[in-house]
Amino acid sequence: MATIALDPRLDKNTSNFISSEHRMLIDGKFVKAASGKTLPVYNPATGEVMAHVPEAEAVDVDRAARAARRAFDEGPWQRKITASQRGRLLWKLADLLESHLEEFAELESMDNGKPLAVARAADVPLAVDLFRYMGGWATKIMGQTFPISFPGEYLTYTLREPIGVVGQIIPWNFPLLMAAWKLGPALAAGNTVVLKLAEQTPLSGLRLAELIQEAGFPEGVVNVLTGYGEGAGAPLAAHDLVDKIAFTGSTEVGKLIVGAARGNLKKVTLELGGKSPAIVFPDADLDKAIAGTASAIFFNHGQCCCAGSRLLAHKDVYDRVVEGVSDIASKIRVGSGLDPETQMGPLVSEEQYQRVSGFIDSGLNEGAKATAGGRPAAEKGYFVHPTVLTHTKPEMKVIREEIFGPVVCAMPFNDDDIDRIAREANDTIYGLAASVWTSNLSIANKMAKRLKSGTVWINCHNVFDAALPFGGYKQSGWGREMGGDVFNSYTEVKAVTTAL
Repeated sequence: MATIALDPRLDKNTSNFISSEHRMLIDGKFVKAASGKTLPVYNPATGEVMAHVPEAEAVDVDRAARAARRAFDEGPWQRKITASQRGRLLWKLADLLESHLEEFAELESMDNGKPLAVARAADVPLAVDLFRYMGGWATKIMGQTFPISFPGEYLTYTLREPIGVVGQIIPWNFPLLMAAWKLGPALAAGNTVVLKLAEQTPLSGLRLAELIQEAGFPEGVVNVLTGYGEGAGAPLAAHDLVDKIAFTGSTEVGKLIVGAARGNLKKVTLELGGKSPAIVFPDADLDKAIAGTASAIFFNHGQCCCAGSRLLAHKDVYDRVVEGVSDIASKIRVGSGLDPETQMGPLVSEEQYQRVSGFIDSGLNEGAKATAGGRPAAEKGYFVHPTVLTHTKPEMKVIREEIFGPVVCAMPFNDDDIDRIAREANDTIYGLAASVWTSNLSIANKMAKRLKSGTVWINCHNVFDAALPFGGYKQSGWGREMGGDVFNSYTEVKAVTTAL
């Protein structure tokens, strides 16, 4: 399929980058795939090809892993560059990214489909903040001393050391931000990285690779690959020179990652799927709860692992909540991410469009009713109307499985027993996030203790900060992203004992 002319609303720098010949970053050089093969990148607003990027395969993964290994074992990254210098490199990368904010916002909008205003206000600034926050941590990763009880006199302490070569595989829903979430702590801790970008949304990551070079990171410290999961992601997860794999994506693929990591028992962290409940109590401020639960599911087209996709409202307020959320859904303007009037862009790909549409059809066929949406939004592009499904039951596919689209399933609860309400909310294989909407802080915090979720929001949803740990219980994953807790996943602890 031939590459098409780009949207004339794009800045010239953005257009020039998208139209350029794209190459991967391996060992400090921008290179083609060894096979010479490329893969297409689609504009989700039109379904047309807008660029081609290298299609990395096992041989390219091996080149990148070996470069990262050399950089860790033999290069200046460990022996000559201090923790303070690592922090300054991350700050320089943040400054460079901030200076190109508009360009990256346009790349995210074109690549992922999200509204330009959202990428400009959230994705890029949050990535900048993440790099700065992690840059500050570079000098604060430390061990402890211990007064041990073994007979004799000893000096005992621990060291926190980088794991080594880290393979990182990121998703397509927040391409730039997920790259920052992964790269920031790994580099702050002194690891080297092979980063595999999502094949659907590689453009901002490739542009970020250029800034990494400009910032002055040594050769091989950061390697950036583009390719399919089977061709590049799987060999990366299985590679014997990789000491750790960090993956964000679906639970299904996360289980494959675990299997691939068995060969050398590499460390694994996983940030996976969710089926997060938004629980509205009858004493909640309903105006705020309605707006908040609508945002919980419709933000980023519902393509959020922590989206509030199960709306549980007390029977006394259920009708009003559903009516309010449905009204908001019906008024959301769906269109191209570059249109300043757009409030929700397209889904990311034809595959995702078919998946979400299939879930909607499944719910309706099983007896659910659509009080908003429930149909495609355009003949061209991957648009789906924000959808509210009622008359849903716990055994339905739309309740049990992650849809990853702008579809919320509403269910009333008839109980005032918070233990029973929590059991209903916890009735899922996932445990990533939840939100509780109530004016009673005692109930809110009792619910927070009972919910099996890595994040609980009270009277809010989708509040993130670089200082807050993020991750899941149950099949929502292993480990935590962000905050100081993330360094448990990027360092080894060494105990040192000296007889005095």
